[in-house]
Amino acid sequence: MPFTDAVGELKPGRVPIAMVMTSFEPGGTERQMIEMVRRLDPNRWAVHIACFHARGTWFRRAAERAASVAEFPVRSFRTPLTLRHAWEFARWCRTRRIAVVHTTELYSNIFGLPAAALARVPVRIANRREINPDKTPAQIAMQRTAYAFAHRIVANSRAAARRLELERVPRRKITVVPNGLDLRAFTRPPAPKVRLRNVIVVANLRPEKGHDVLVDAAANVLLRVPDAKFNLVGDGPGRDALIERVRSLGIQDAFTFHGHRDDVPACLDAADIFVLPSRSEAFPNAVLEAMAAGLPIVASGVGGIVELIADNRTGLLVPPDDPASLCTCLLRLMADSSIGSRMGAAARGEAHARYSFDRMVADLDRLYVNELARRGALPVENPQLAAS
Repeated sequence: MPFTDAVGELKPGRVPIAMVMTSFEPGGTERQMIEMVRRLDPNRWAVHIACFHARGTWFRRAAERAASVAEFPVRSFRTPLTLRHAWEFARWCRTRRIAVVHTTELYSNIFGLPAAALARVPVRIANRREINPDKTPAQIAMQRTAYAFAHRIVANSRAAARRLELERVPRRKITVVPNGLDLRAFTRPPAPKVRLRNVIVVANLRPEKGHDVLVDAAANVLLRVPDAKFNLVGDGPGRDALIERVRSLGIQDAFTFHGHRDDVPACLDAADIFVLPSRSEAFPNAVLEAMAAGLPIVASGVGGIVELIADNRTGLLVPPDDPASLCTCLLRLMADSSIGSRMGAAARGEAHARYSFDRMVADLDRLYVNELARRGALPVENPQLAAS
């Protein structure tokens, strides 16, 4: 039987797929999944969006490519109203004959997977894109229960996959698909630089990102290199505390808090060194972008960062919560720009060879087709899809 799109027009062979999202505010997970919505082949897939709130900075970017958008305004899992929303979501899936549900992060996993199973959606895919730096035992347990309703859990790094195994998710259900990057924004190689002085970090201002470690390291860097500058791109709940920390150390003239920026490639182009002193990471998009931009990178050796950065080849790895080591690496790059040029070129080559959005979308497209085929749910009207 042909599938139908949001307005009821018959589209033989187009497989209805639902992306379940909670937010359209800027973030790594949101960027990756919105690009999936925009880049999946519209001749093969009718991509619908189910969300908790149909608003946010990036909402229009997602909605303009979606077959439809449906809002299920979940505000808390502690209210019985959430069960009603889950029932409505299940009915929505049945009405649109959704063949694949792909949930995107903790809350959409918990909400969408059991409801999709209730609706008997043939293929149910979950996401794992973090390593629980701030999740409570109750949240972890709820997500682990929800994973039981998934056919596959997509981890964006081997580190995230290992965390799933520690939570007793069967290895056979885990698929690793690394994040992608829009390489078109990074086509111009960086110009050679004689002096490396402008340091940039691109990350939401949250404790797990370790901005405070950079501030403490910067205080010592500035004793040796007083013209160094530190640019923080991103916003978040830690902003006021970081500004106060910078002022208390008397280094406010060296720091600029840029807030959220949509022109990250241009910000990276103006920088000399990229830093990410995180305490926990799965597979940070910011490091991918810095690699593609050809910047020398200093980052914590945690989680998926060690899968991206080869120490002393494509960047420098430091222990988390270690301002002294971070300071040493920054001074090393500032003292000899040739080291930064070599590492930046190697990182750029790695990013352009391995981490495109096209590769990520192709991997997930293949996963959807394989899981549909495994369950005998491919539409017979689309032999091209069945043969792909």
